[in-house]
Amino acid sequence: MDLTKVRNFGISAHIDSGKTTLSERILFYSGRIHKIEEVKGGGDGATMDHMELEKERGITITSAATHLEWNDPAFPGDESHMHVMNLIDTPGHVDFTIEVERSLRVLDGAVLVLCAVGGVQSQSMTVDRQMKRYHVPRIAFINKMDRTGARPLSILDDLKTKLNANPVLIQYPMGGGDDFAGVIDMITQKAYFFDGNKGEVVREEPIPAEYEAPVKEWRHKMLEALAMYSDELMEILLSEQEPTIQLVYDVIKKATQQQGMTPVMIGSAYKNKGVQLLLDAIVRYLPSPLERELTAKKWDNPAETMELKPDPKAPFVGMAFKIVEDPFGQLTFLRIYQGSIKKGEFYYNQRTQKKDRFSQIVKMHANKREVVDGAEAGDIVAITGIDCASGDTYASENKYCSLESMFVPEPVIKVAVTPTSRADSDKMGKALQRFRKEDPTFRVFNDEETSETIIAGMGELHLDIYVERIRREYKVELEVGAPKVSYRESPTKKYEYNYKHKKQTGGSGQYGHVVGYFEPLEADSTENFVFEWKVTGGRIPGEFENSIEKGFRALLNKGPLAEYPIVGLKVVVTDGSYHDVDSSDRAFQICAQDCLRTHFIDTKPAILEPIMKVEIECPDNYQGDVTGDVNRRRGIIMNSDTREGVCQIIAEVPLSEVFGYATDIRSMTKGQGTFTMELSKYAKAPSNVQEEIIAEKKKQSKQLVGAK
Repeated sequence: MDLTKVRNFGISAHIDSGKTTLSERILFYSGRIHKIEEVKGGGDGATMDHMELEKERGITITSAATHLEWNDPAFPGDESHMHVMNLIDTPGHVDFTIEVERSLRVLDGAVLVLCAVGGVQSQSMTVDRQMKRYHVPRIAFINKMDRTGARPLSILDDLKTKLNANPVLIQYPMGGGDDFAGVIDMITQKAYFFDGNKGEVVREEPIPAEYEAPVKEWRHKMLEALAMYSDELMEILLSEQEPTIQLVYDVIKKATQQQGMTPVMIGSAYKNKGVQLLLDAIVRYLPSPLERELTAKKWDNPAETMELKPDPKAPFVGMAFKIVEDPFGQLTFLRIYQGSIKKGEFYYNQRTQKKDRFSQIVKMHANKREVVDGAEAGDIVAITGIDCASGDTYASENKYCSLESMFVPEPVIKVAVTPTSRADSDKMGKALQRFRKEDPTFRVFNDEETSETIIAGMGELHLDIYVERIRREYKVELEVGAPKVSYRESPTKKYEYNYKHKKQTGGSGQYGHVVGYFEPLEADSTENFVFEWKVTGGRIPGEFENSIEKGFRALLNKGPLAEYPIVGLKVVVTDGSYHDVDSSDRAFQICAQDCLRTHFIDTKPAILEPIMKVEIECPDNYQGDVTGDVNRRRGIIMNSDTREGVCQIIAEVPLSEVFGYATDIRSMTKGQGTFTMELSKYAKAPSNVQEEIIAEKKKQSKQLVGAK
């Protein structure tokens, strides 16, 4: 396999920007499918939305992978220059953000899709953060140019201000809305029209006279922006000469791969315009596996990194980035970074050090499989029948290296689930075990006090989908409790403690004594708990340091206010004393636990509640009602903007106030309002709300005691 002709890329965007529609067109024009299906058009649904729930709801729930071929635009018609592309289509809902996270972790490039009317929306910002986290170069594609109110040129300002990106427009639109006719390539200075029933015939024409002036102006801006990345181009422009087309291509490629700039393209996937040119750009500008710098941590010294080379002859290294359970067993998606794999061979899971046999290797096309005998560095394949977790590293040698895993956000919402029939408990348990393995943001635990099974996730939709899947795929009817918010408890003031634990009951006793202070962590700290040891002079032997820290950590799950997890706490131990006979690891562990249990309340702890960033779109005549409703929910309006009769409101609202909001906004706007939300931060709850939360928790505890 010629790695220079491989592209691993994903399509990511805010919900309803047209990602899956774009994927469908890419598959059609590359000859991978022979009939275009629409996301919400009845029929069989889009190829990449293969789950029944995806087809019914018209949304992407799980990322889907496929592979296709596209010729190098520099050699039209010459099949020896055909490129192999591995494509992953990702969901737009923030509830399924782990799907985007793990896809971007293993991809070499991405297409950031933006709606020509909505522009940069809340989930576009989340996706942008994820792309930056994994240093993924991207092309921006302004889609939906057929919509009334399309504003591609002002979206460049959105990219600058909201994403802090350096966007460079490389195409100019011909018209917009119903009059969108095609695009002008400002590099080649040619106009492109898309003819035929499905836009499959790309027609090249000179630039129409009415577009010559704006194209000249925008081309000058494009070249000026690109000159910042090339001295050669800068010199050509200063001498007022015309750069070659190839030089412009080379500069865009270099600047894109350095993530210095984002080339911006334009089109309408739904109206079949501009997609083929986007595929050409993916080949031209996005990196091959050879053009990405990749490193892993050495097994024997994690502080040291080793470079991974996409060489099929080097020792194999790959990452299991996604797991799916199906009727045939576990399917593990694997990105191969180095070396190669063969069917039937054994490879080591670096986390468990177990040897797994890769009994079958398949290439995926949505939910369809094509069996292959092997795969090489740069490939994305799936392995059947191995037992591993999402994020595990595989290698041909044991204790070889480990790849940095993906970022997994903490869940913010939880509900209790109970099967209506006791006989279904086992089936529900199997379902929950499977989903927990597939999705690291989906958590399952038992409430010790109520003996209920609790599921936790990223939002109402996230948990709704899993409950529905249990009903359909496992035929288990569930009773679902009211959603509960994951509150936190955090100290607000410094408190100096001096705590002694002494127990004498015949034989050897227990003795531990710690002195120090609790204080709140800085507001911008990324840590939830910090422990500092400042004991000098052997007042407490250093061997007890770990036991004391362990004791403090043991109580972090249940705070004294309302039994919510403690966060934002710094514990410093400065002094204390010990007993030659009675002091032990156990004694100091109990001492630390009792100290926190007794004195944490003296830090005047506050309840923190999750605050959601909510982005609402509704007709402007409902703006007053929607804004008033947000205020009633203790929300703060951060920004509102009206364009083409549509009002866009960005607000921060406590999660406890937005349960069931989907129904409320529909009734408020006669079904025309939509919203998305994601976790913004944790903030201190107002004192009256805090009192209600504590009172409710006490009431629940009393009911439990009564029931027992």
